Amino acid sequence: MIPVLIAITSAAAGWSLLAGRLERLHVRASLVLAGVATGLFTHSEIAVALNFEIAQHVAEIILAVLLFVDATELRGGRLFGRDPGSAARLLLVALPLSLGATVLLGGVLLPELSAAMLLLIACVVTPTDFAPAGSLVRDRRIPARVRNVLNVESGHNDGVVSPIFLFALILAGSTAEKRTPLEALATTVPFAVKALVIGTLIGALLAWLVNLAQRANFMTDQSRRVIGLVIPLLICTSTVAVHGNGFVAAFVAGVTFRCVRQAAQRHGGAAPAGSDLQLVEDTSALMTMVMWFFFGNAVVLTFVVGLDWSVLLLCAAALTVLRIVPVFLALLGSRLGWRDRLMVGALGPRGTTSIVFGLLAFNAIPDGAGANSALEATVLVVLGSLLLHGGGSMAIARLLRVKPRQRTLLALGTESAAETTRHHISSSAGEAVVSGAAGGAEPAAGTADGDRATRRPAADPPRE
Repeated sequence: MIPVLIAITSAAAGWSLLAGRLERLHVRASLVLAGVATGLFTHSEIAVALNFEIAQHVAEIILAVLLFVDATELRGGRLFGRDPGSAARLLLVALPLSLGATVLLGGVLLPELSAAMLLLIACVVTPTDFAPAGSLVRDRRIPARVRNVLNVESGHNDGVVSPIFLFALILAGSTAEKRTPLEALATTVPFAVKALVIGTLIGALLAWLVNLAQRANFMTDQSRRVIGLVIPLLICTSTVAVHGNGFVAAFVAGVTFRCVRQAAQRHGGAAPAGSDLQLVEDTSALMTMVMWFFFGNAVVLTFVVGLDWSVLLLCAAALTVLRIVPVFLALLGSRLGWRDRLMVGALGPRGTTSIVFGLLAFNAIPDGAGANSALEATVLVVLGSLLLHGGGSMAIARLLRVKPRQRTLLALGTESAAETTRHHISSSAGEAVVSGAAGGAEPAAGTADGDRATRRPAADPPRE
């Protein structure tokens, strides 16, 4: 145990010293490499360590904290960000399509697995998470509209998938007997209802109490940070105690907490300090490092046991066609042009959420082909995402973004079309058309200036 702790803390210290450089490269590989190095010397003990009740509870706590943090990071103060229509399409249309397509392809590639097990694997490989490339959402080389939609999607899709994951886990049988779909649904629905009620009530109550205590100057900067960390732990454990879904409760509480805190500001109350959630965010970052270390252990275990090429093909499809096609279809008719749609589909990294779901499935499912496939899918989809979205994300962005010459031609084409239209209208009305060769003529009202005021910026591709 001591060597493992030394390896984890050393890797975290090394990453902290080089974080600026590593984030510019969109990678967080040092912790994975440390886990791999440790696993090479202790691979006989990895399966025991991962398939242990304590490991399951640690993973559950980490996921609850991450869900709460994701839910509180609502940029622009809106539930679905600055482009709610596109974000809702991704979460409510593209995500179910990707899950369904993954299950169908899995049935072809892995016919020996049950439908419940395939749904469980789909819940592992589908949710996006920016842990492997967190600086993507801050990189100005990627259009802001794309970054905003991706950020909202990654912050919400794990909360959407959590009840589906629990349903699949119960249906697959976990460590107890298998259940029918109706029995699994009868267990999952009450879990979700309790989570919604507890998350909403406790999240709103604690946010109201924080607003009240802040107005009365009862709190210190440190106490505000501490309660931000305590809330997801309190809500998750309270929900589990009454047989509810702690993951959904933590996510719902995060949304409610943020909304109530901001409502006080809109009604003249003190604005929430920017550092209120700093402690829970830093703690979640440290927890993420631990999960990436154990992911490195899982990599060693997977390659020691041996790869299943069917799982490899399924993960490759999940990262590409099973992500890009549903996203493109879901965004048809949205504010995003076709290049932006392809970029949103291509830039969908998998990270901590997949690792936690995968470890929970590996721990809960009885030993056998199902548990091994779940762990293997976790390893392959995250490794593939590290290669595709870590090192290759900017290549994808450069390939799909509109080049300066294209923007100039688009702008010239728009102006030329506008001039032709104005000339046709003026000529048909019998009005004189002034060429403006001297450059001093004032444009007529509602023509050139009006067009420039209503024309979209040249940097944005035209709507389709």
